[in-house]
Amino acid sequence: MPKVDVIRQYNINLEEIEKELEEALGTKKPEEMEKLYTESIRNFEVGSIIKGKVLAVTPTEIIIDGGYKSEGMIPTEEFDDLSEIKVGDEMELLLESVEDDSGLIKLSKRKADRIRGWEKIITEYKEGDVVTGRVIRKIKGGLLVDLGIPVFLPASQIDVKPPGDIANYIGKEVTCRILKIDESRQNIVVSRRRLLEEERDKQKQKLLAEIKVGETRKGVVKNLADFGAFVDMGGLDGLLHITDMSWGRISHPSEMLSIGQEIEVKILDVDKEKDKIALGLKQTTESPWAKVEEKYPPGTKVAGQVVNIMPYGAFVKLEDGIEGLVHISEMSWTRRINQPSELVAIGNTVEVVILKVNKEKQEISLSMKQTEVSPWDLIEQKYSPGTKVKGKVRNLASYGVFVEIEEGIDGLLHVSDISWSKKVTHPSEVFKKGDTVEAVVLSVDKEKKRVALGMKQLAADPWLKDIPEKYAMGDIVKGRVTKITNFGAFVELEPGVEGLLHISELAEKKVSDPQEVVSIGDELEVKIIRLDVAQRKLGLSLKQAPAPKAEEAKAEEGTLQGAEKSKGAS
Repeated sequence: MPKVDVIRQYNINLEEIEKELEEALGTKKPEEMEKLYTESIRNFEVGSIIKGKVLAVTPTEIIIDGGYKSEGMIPTEEFDDLSEIKVGDEMELLLESVEDDSGLIKLSKRKADRIRGWEKIITEYKEGDVVTGRVIRKIKGGLLVDLGIPVFLPASQIDVKPPGDIANYIGKEVTCRILKIDESRQNIVVSRRRLLEEERDKQKQKLLAEIKVGETRKGVVKNLADFGAFVDMGGLDGLLHITDMSWGRISHPSEMLSIGQEIEVKILDVDKEKDKIALGLKQTTESPWAKVEEKYPPGTKVAGQVVNIMPYGAFVKLEDGIEGLVHISEMSWTRRINQPSELVAIGNTVEVVILKVNKEKQEISLSMKQTEVSPWDLIEQKYSPGTKVKGKVRNLASYGVFVEIEEGIDGLLHVSDISWSKKVTHPSEVFKKGDTVEAVVLSVDKEKKRVALGMKQLAADPWLKDIPEKYAMGDIVKGRVTKITNFGAFVELEPGVEGLLHISELAEKKVSDPQEVVSIGDELEVKIIRLDVAQRKLGLSLKQAPAPKAEEAKAEEGTLQGAEKSKGAS
């Protein structure tokens, strides 16, 4: 509908209005008329605020009587709710232009409100004052808060911690402190965070003045970290370390706590200079170690769960807060374990025996193997001296061979018990790992867990009869060089019977190295120069032995050739 038609619809006669104005002015003195004229002109200057009355409301605009010769127009988009605008309502308006193309003056209520609001703010408030307003919308970098005029609340000043989606504040009332008023630009910046920090500082000072070590207080979990939780105690955050959360074992604070949860904690320490508070949650209950000695005396058999595995053993939970260590040496009587994980895994339920309890150090020694009978308790019955056994070489040492006669039970075959007559310097000359060995049990020491084995004892001692009957001093015998040392060579006369050919008995002249005269494997004729049955030793000589027949024949042939040469010369 055209604007002029709208005016006619409401029976507005401009000529009558002008006539009434002339009559009113006609009663005035010239100086009064001039004053009224000046004021009327001033009132209708572009940019000034005038008062107007609503004449009509349409879907797109509101017609206003502003006391000028033409009516004014305000776009309806300036109003949030048109239903609240009634014909006859009065309001302050900003004159934006006089008589546009349609013959009406252009007005703005929104801009008039902003000007009046700014004037009010400047009059009533200053920087540092506290104000309350409603958040109207989100803009780049923060929020706009309605204080009569929109003021800027930066996102960084909304809360003491990152607020997440700041759009959640739209429509809510917030109380802030004015940080800056820029009159030239008509800008105001406010901070909600500043107020929160000031209030928190007051609470902190009050808390530090009141709080005492040992007392119990309530707090709210504010944040979680790998090492613990930060708890808001009302003005100051306290640290609840993960080790002080539970008497038992936990891997992460989230297993017990969640952000926003209210908990009751004990004050462990207060550092007022550094504003730090140490908190304890487990300390609000009695320690399970308080009566541990009564509950778990040594010798008690209990079941527990494996909760941790280390190279030296496994930790077993007996109850919440009570763990004991099964050392790797206490895991099995017989199995040789390099790593505890070979026998147990985290989560396994195992039976253990309490070995020792140390309440002060909160340590318990446990044993898995002692839940069973030790095979060493039966060792003397099972392996009495003289019992023949068979086993595999498990390890070699300079002094002997360790032979496994059953799982977990080793016997020591000493180097001196390998052979009656053969000189064995190192067991590796005879054995290697994995070899099967037959032996006889010589002795058993249950307390020291030792079994002595002998291999030479499987046969009769040849030195008692065979060797003295077969060999005598001065005999010339044949043998093979089996080993060479710096002091001579060992010559095997027959299987199991060796004699020493000392370096001094290798040749008439002095020999510095036996290998100058003999080599391993050489077949020799030697003379027995010592036969000591008590010490089981045979002494041999190469230099005292007669030359071999082949050499004698060669020597005789050389003598004959020499004689013939002499005869021819004569």
